[in-house]
Amino acid sequence: MGTTDPAVLTVNAGSSSLQLHLVRDGEVLRTEHSERSPGPETAERAITDFLDAAPGTDLAAVGHRLVHGGEAVREPVVVDDGVLEAVREYADLAPLHVPPALALVEAARRRLPGVPHVLCPDTAFHAGLPDAAATYALPAEWRSRYGLRRYGFHGLSYAWALGRAAELLDRPAGTLQVVLAHLGGGSSVCAVREGRSVDTSMGFTPLEGVPMSKRSGSVDPGMLLWLLSGSRLTLDELRDGLEHGSGLLGLSNGKSGDTRELVASGDPAAALALEVFEHRVSREIAAAATSLDRLDALVFTGEIGWDQPEVREAVCRRLSLLGVEPPARTAPDADADGTVSAPGASVPVLVVRPREELQLARDTLGALG
Repeated sequence: MGTTDPAVLTVNAGSSSLQLHLVRDGEVLRTEHSERSPGPETAERAITDFLDAAPGTDLAAVGHRLVHGGEAVREPVVVDDGVLEAVREYADLAPLHVPPALALVEAARRRLPGVPHVLCPDTAFHAGLPDAAATYALPAEWRSRYGLRRYGFHGLSYAWALGRAAELLDRPAGTLQVVLAHLGGGSSVCAVREGRSVDTSMGFTPLEGVPMSKRSGSVDPGMLLWLLSGSRLTLDELRDGLEHGSGLLGLSNGKSGDTRELVASGDPAAALALEVFEHRVSREIAAAATSLDRLDALVFTGEIGWDQPEVREAVCRRLSLLGVEPPARTAPDADADGTVSAPGASVPVLVVRPREELQLARDTLGALG
């Protein structure tokens, strides 16, 4: 690690995980992945231990993934107290993600007070959504008073996947019209026209869209109102069920929220969970394609999109109307990004390994000029 080039520490706090990376010149020097997000009292220790294991590393900056920037942070921005206070106003829109992320920002600033810290919001990729895609059909007073609009998420993943797709297709990203599907513990779909997000399945919060590992995705709002009426469910019970007990976990009757386990299971509920997930993902892909003039490629990323060929094939089989054919290969060569569709396919199907840490480092340095 002894070079004169400074590195970027990237901090990615999930709802139940923490990923730390040291990145220099597009290469990961060190990584640590914990399956639980540390609380405020242990966050500083986690960062200290990580850095102590890489002595002598010169840091240029610390980049923090922020799931929901709301209207406060619409692009990567250097952190100060005012920025953090503004972001806290939107913390309840992504309660599983934003509070632990802010705790880590504060811990990192205490541990590294002389290094610039940069917030990189997942919502930034979608900040320029067209009005027709961003606007909810709600009373104007509500939209104005509460800032109700579609924000979209998984922006770091989409930015990386778009760049890699452009390289694989040997075309500038600004010329492409593609649909990207980030499928993982959280899942969403995005349409990109000439380098810009023009539609996406997640909305005001990360709960909208396709079913996820434990989150419901979109459901009939009338059903939710019915469940809240007549003392059927309390607000806390409804919130917990939608965010922690639904999705693949709920569909499989509590068996698992992991597609790998569901694919390996012969249980009918597991099969139904996969079928519902695949149906909803293909439906969102088809819907997103209506925001494009043509479909230059379908790009899968995220843990499931990258490493679950059974799910990719099932989704593609439902998209023949768009000219998408089932993948000819289960994976690209040598565990690399690549094309899995047959040569000459009218719509290439690509898989891109999720590398949010590299995009996070890139955006962090970009914010510093």
